[in-house]
Amino acid sequence: MEQDQNIKANIRTVVVTGASSGAGRAIALAFAANGDRVVIAARNIDALKDLAVECENAGGATECVACDTADYHQVLNLAATAVKIGTGIDVWINNAGVLAIGSFDQTPMEVSEQVIKTNLLGYMHGAHAVMPYFKKQGFGILINNISIGGFLPVPFGAGYSAAKFGLRGFSASLKSELREYPNIHVCDAFPGFLDTPGIQHAANYTGKVLKPGPVVYDPNRLAHEVFKLSLNPRSEKMVGSFSILMRLSRVLFPSLTTAIAGSVIRTYLKHAKTIAPTNGNIFSPVAYGNSVHGGWGIPGKPKAHRKYVALGAGLLLGALLIKRKW
Repeated sequence: MEQDQNIKANIRTVVVTGASSGAGRAIALAFAANGDRVVIAARNIDALKDLAVECENAGGATECVACDTADYHQVLNLAATAVKIGTGIDVWINNAGVLAIGSFDQTPMEVSEQVIKTNLLGYMHGAHAVMPYFKKQGFGILINNISIGGFLPVPFGAGYSAAKFGLRGFSASLKSELREYPNIHVCDAFPGFLDTPGIQHAANYTGKVLKPGPVVYDPNRLAHEVFKLSLNPRSEKMVGSFSILMRLSRVLFPSLTTAIAGSVIRTYLKHAKTIAPTNGNIFSPVAYGNSVHGGWGIPGKPKAHRKYVALGAGLLLGALLIKRKW
């Protein structure tokens, strides 16, 4: 991971949800490398135990907590456990998330409900559980890993989009509410597509094999940015040029951007290999894909995708010029 060697913080107690794989795993390792006490939480306790060994080898004391963030009482237990191992909670990172892909009417409603319970209510549960501790100690940093999905609707992912758009509204409301607490910060991270096992874990009702788009980022890049947010909090952080480009495109050309995204996905699904429907990890963890990377990108080579971003930027500029002309 490209963490600046001169960036260090005092030892803190840091909670990371959804730490068993992907971005959460990378984030936990980033804080462990700083020597922080990292409380790692997920439903898959075996994967957490493996991660704990890596964190301790990296230099951070670690506590594993089995926790389904969709269950508020489990999140309360997570917060209480974190407080016991330190003198309070310094940083809480909401990261746990699930994904379901398929036509809305073909996706079981209980699956869409569970996506919202985990991806939206799970973050609200985390904030609700940690905020009393933050207010009592007079400081604290809450970091929400929202993703570019908070700005860009995901065709065939209605439940996911509902949760991510809802998160932006929830976070904005909470920030406004906390203005009288200058040392309590709420930070939102918006990364682009990440090279994680998330697609492998996804519920899939398309009948086709799923793959992420061509522009995927190393999760360690997000982990580095989240770590920096814990040192210098800011309200929002776009992670990667692709996320900035897509946010701008959505603002300038909302209908066109959504239409193109839908067309790209439909074209892909038309030619993808057939697969049986699956609930993925929506209701329970799966026994595969517990690494940081999903094998979709080129870890360690962040510039490898720039040709796609440059092409997108060129098309966006051209469309903007045409729009102004007419």
